[in-house]
Amino acid sequence: MAFYTSIVSAFLLASSVPLAWSAPVTPNEPAFFGQLQGNHQPARTTTPGFILAAGGQVNDPNAVTTINNQDGGGSCVDSYTQYCGSGSSYPPESSWCSFEDMFNNNKPLMLISCDQFSQADDSESEVQAIYDSIQQIATETKVDHRFILAVIMQESGGCVRVPTSNYGVRNPGLMQDHDGDATCNSDITLQVQNPCPTETITQMIRDGSAGTATGDGLAQCINESNDSGAVAFYKAARIYNSGSIDPSGDLCLGIATHCYASDIANRLTGWTRAPHACTA
Repeated sequence: MAFYTSIVSAFLLASSVPLAWSAPVTPNEPAFFGQLQGNHQPARTTTPGFILAAGGQVNDPNAVTTINNQDGGGSCVDSYTQYCGSGSSYPPESSWCSFEDMFNNNKPLMLISCDQFSQADDSESEVQAIYDSIQQIATETKVDHRFILAVIMQESGGCVRVPTSNYGVRNPGLMQDHDGDATCNSDITLQVQNPCPTETITQMIRDGSAGTATGDGLAQCINESNDSGAVAFYKAARIYNSGSIDPSGDLCLGIATHCYASDIANRLTGWTRAPHACTA
């Protein structure tokens, strides 16, 4: 508990920033909320030298130790470009959106994302809880808050009542994590919570970012990438989705969702409503 107490002052300043209002998405605007088939990681890590446990943190040089909502240098344009290969030709971090722009651009989608699951849409307060929780968990795990947000949009569109998928491993919550306990749409009790409690939203994001007792989170996946800079995040995205990278090194090959790393790269550079133009 001492660790959590020590971070409170750090994330409260960032989380207290009010969210800018954005125009609602109109019905004729396309919105791609990511893959809806769950993740395909093995139940336990297969990377030599890494011990699976919850509470993961990113190691240097990829650890982000401060919260900066103006951290992007990109123009944050809503467009989609397909990327394949090892990650070296994917967008550099200098072209990523700032967290503030990225969140505000995705907020209108969060407010309608539960429609795809025939559930009550997120309220303003639930979206604010997502914002606050991303900042808190980014501080706990040293995972870039933009990467956490990108994975949330990929996995659930930010719907706090997203159902649990199960393709051999339970994937509950906002980040469709590995058999975590936190969900507001339980496949075990069949209970749907409305409103979704803030502490549950926070734990969903913690499970996806810091890992669970049975599966790696983003922090462990970044460490397992054995790379640095933007490439580490793209490799980590592929590992989070499939548990491994194809022996060829091509992030569009292998099992699970071939476009996953490409989707994450586009979300980080501004993609929200543009057509999903990936054919990998």
